[in-house]
Amino acid sequence: MTRRVANPMTPVSSCQTDRMTLPFAPSTRSSVGLEWELMLADRETGDLVARAPEVLELVEEATALERFTVTGELLTNTVEVTSGVGHTVAEAVDDIADAIGALREQTEPRGIELLCAGSHPFAQWYEQQVTDKTRYHKLIERTQWWGRNMMIWGIHVHVGVDDVDKVIPIVNALTVYLPHLQALSASSPCWAGERTGYASNRALVFQQLPTAGLPWQLSDWAEFERYLEDMVRTGVMADASAGRGDIRPAPRWGTVEIRACDGMSTLPELAAVAAFVQTLVEHFSRILAEGGELPGIPPWYARENKWRAARDGLDARVIVDRDGTQLPVRDHLRTTMEELAEIAVDLHCVREFAGLETILATGGSSARQIAVAEAADGDLREVVQHLIREFRGGPTLREHLAALRV
Repeated sequence: MTRRVANPMTPVSSCQTDRMTLPFAPSTRSSVGLEWELMLADRETGDLVARAPEVLELVEEATALERFTVTGELLTNTVEVTSGVGHTVAEAVDDIADAIGALREQTEPRGIELLCAGSHPFAQWYEQQVTDKTRYHKLIERTQWWGRNMMIWGIHVHVGVDDVDKVIPIVNALTVYLPHLQALSASSPCWAGERTGYASNRALVFQQLPTAGLPWQLSDWAEFERYLEDMVRTGVMADASAGRGDIRPAPRWGTVEIRACDGMSTLPELAAVAAFVQTLVEHFSRILAEGGELPGIPPWYARENKWRAARDGLDARVIVDRDGTQLPVRDHLRTTMEELAEIAVDLHCVREFAGLETILATGGSSARQIAVAEAADGDLREVVQHLIREFRGGPTLREHLAALRV
């Protein structure tokens, strides 16, 4: 494992103008940071195991000076790996690969497997343990049954924005593409031992939490500040970090953060979705710099799109403009990918970006899980073993990219 400098995700000093009350940290335009939530499972049975505290204690000292971090989450069956700031997607994904390597050194001899999807196919919420931290106990106390049901795993993609005035317009424009991101990442077709009929059941479960779900369509940064002030004054949130929207500004890091995606089941798929997000944000940033208008749709279309993508994944038809034009999400994805191709060249993520075609061709993790379940006469334990094999035995990102002739 390559030794690296201390984790650069530590926030840098904030820039502030006279009119701002919430500072937005400076960041390199279109830089990338990744967060990936991973399940811990028993190697033989596939059951989730509450061993994150044990694993984290073992990993902490050995990784203290790395660019990446490995931390706990709401449930003790989960660890989260976080990259440093990458100038390219490849840099951020290399950090994630190094973090997984560090985890493997501890999980391998203990019979613990790593895997990822938006949900565990057969786990039950009442068998899971909440991490012993005040903020998690407060969350469960407030949210009750829905909070205890948050057996969900996702990815977060941060992309740097170089001008605070761009942030809210970019968030609004990204809302058009939330169903595309949900469809590409859909990986939670089973829940608590049942087929749900949804490609991403996680998307609809997660939005039950306060402050989660679709972002409010705001006009500018000042209105975002007023929104946060209202939320804090009324006790809805303690600060901006308590917002759990599908897309949110992350003032501490100087980024826009996508939180809508299910957990990706393989590293190449994580890289592909990260490249899609990065190129979209850069595309919108360029339009704004040239004085152009970004795409948008009314909130009632955004809400319908979220439901359609959650249900049908890559087979969904989505509403793509203010006029109500409806297209298969696969077709609109391919059109968008053509529009972003040159930006992918500029951002040095062409090969990662090409991984989107692989997801489109295979139908993504949700489709693969259903195929395994049907071949196994509905045995969801086989689905878990499939996910473990995919995570462990699928190509590393470097092997995947080497096989692409792009």
